[in-house]
Amino acid sequence: MTKYRFTDKDFDTFKIDGLDARMEGIKEGPRVKLYNLGDHFAGFLTDLTGDEQFSHVAMHARRKVNPPDDTWVAFSTNKRGYKMMPHFQIGLWGDHAFCMYGVIYESPDKQNMAKKWLDEFDLFREIPQEYSISLDHMKPSKPELSGLSDEELEAGLVRLRDVKKGEFLVGKVYRPGDPELKSDEAFIEDLEKVMTELMKFY
Repeated sequence: MTKYRFTDKDFDTFKIDGLDARMEGIKEGPRVKLYNLGDHFAGFLTDLTGDEQFSHVAMHARRKVNPPDDTWVAFSTNKRGYKMMPHFQIGLWGDHAFCMYGVIYESPDKQNMAKKWLDEFDLFREIPQEYSISLDHMKPSKPELSGLSDEELEAGLVRLRDVKKGEFLVGKVYRPGDPELKSDEAFIEDLEKVMTELMKFY
């Protein structure tokens, strides 16, 4: 069994019907790898950022009817949670995996981060343009930077600053069959490279 990389079986977990059955599939497959990734990258990010980082694996505990469409591990400097602060995430949906950094709507740091990123806007053109952004972590859509104009990117950051539900995350998307998912070593190496690149926004 692979320790870190996501396989076709992991992606296919999200085709399983029913809450209980899908949760069982997540527990047996992706969640094991998310814990392993959490163990590895909590230490890696602590060294990279200089701040102690803690991993938080999604439990989906509040779900009573609808099965989850995605799952993830997030990293923050708070032992108790991550949603209230800027954070790194590794996760997967049925058609892609991702590694991103940003803020979601629960964070009181939203306005400060938006202002910082607007002031340092050129950073978004200094990272690989095949990287993607997410403006809503609960939806799978992650358009590539290469397909976004400066005006569209700026509008996303303004929305983060001004709209209560505004969110903004940036990072890399992995599709089933991508070379980075061919081995644990390749996946870990690329994730470390992406997180190092995303430190520009930290």
